Amino acid sequence: MFLHGIRLYSGRGQRSLLLVFILFMFTHNTAMYGIKILTELMKDIFYFPLWWYTRGLKNCLIFLKNFIVNREKSLALLVWIKNIHVPMYGQSDWQGRLISFFIRLFQVIIRSLVMIVWLLFSFFVFLLWLIFPLFALYQIFLQII
Repeated sequence: MFLHGIRLYSGRGQRSLLLVFILFMFTHNTAMYGIKILTELMKDIFYFPLWWYTRGLKNCLIFLKNFIVNREKSLALLVWIKNIHVPMYGQSDWQGRLISFFIRLFQVIIRSLVMIVWLLFSFFVFLLWLIFPLFALYQIFLQII
């Protein structure tokens, strides 16, 4: 058998040497990769709390800020507040202005309540982000005991 022009074995004695070499390389590489994998795993386990309460918390806050901004855009709450005194459908008589004011006031109240629900939901998600690792450690501790 040849490999790149080099004869690997020519007789019976060299076959066993080749097998020993192949087995040594296989186990040696397996051990080396196993050590590397375990080292990376330990680094990840010890780095996780640091990431969770620094960069992960920052990413969570950015996500929640964007979530609230998008909810406000979908509700158009600021548009309704800004146009509360503008008559609807271009009716500028006093009846049209009066009806438009109360309709818009009702819309602003309802949309504000929905926005408060979204704010409370976001605050709850933020608290869950802070508490979750502690809760997980507590549950692991209870299972060990």
